[in-house]
Amino acid sequence: RKIRRRLLINNDLRKYLIYAIGEILLVVIGILIALNINNWNESNSQRKHEEQIYLNIKRKVNDDKGVVLGVIDYNNIYLEQYQFAKQIIETNDRSKLDTLIRIAPELWRYSDFNKSSNIYQTMVNSGQLTLLKNVKIVEELQNLEDTYIYMNRLEANHFQVILQYVGPGIIENINFSNNKIERPDELFSF
Repeated sequence: RKIRRRLLINNDLRKYLIYAIGEILLVVIGILIALNINNWNESNSQRKHEEQIYLNIKRKVNDDKGVVLGVIDYNNIYLEQYQFAKQIIETNDRSKLDTLIRIAPELWRYSDFNKSSNIYQTMVNSGQLTLLKNVKIVEELQNLEDTYIYMNRLEANHFQVILQYVGPGIIENINFSNNKIERPDELFSF
């Protein structure tokens, strides 16, 4: 203030303008520095949030992988039994009727992954998808969603086959109260 007042009193307009422009430049530079710091903080915050999203995606994908591996193990146990039953039926080995009676009820079992909620759709709905900069990950999440839909469709088809074909074929041919095959010829053709 004192400098400005002295310059105005002495009619030194040129020095006053230089001083005023210097003050304005200092204020503008301060504002620009503050904006850059704010942008840097915002960018850093977005990067941390994006990193957290990637970690959540990794965790969810690993959880799903564990479930899928469990379903595969579950299906493999019954697949071996079904293949053995199929071998008995194809070779028409009537000496193993008791084995068929034990395996037949297992044909009712089926896996149920049924992944209806997934990472990609959740991210689309929450708006988090726009925060991801890695396009490859976004594409792979989309592919994963398509795989889940395909798996659910396969399981639905499997369930329908059990209800429409396998179940009635077993019920009509095996008496579970005494564990006897009622009509072995039909079971072996089935």
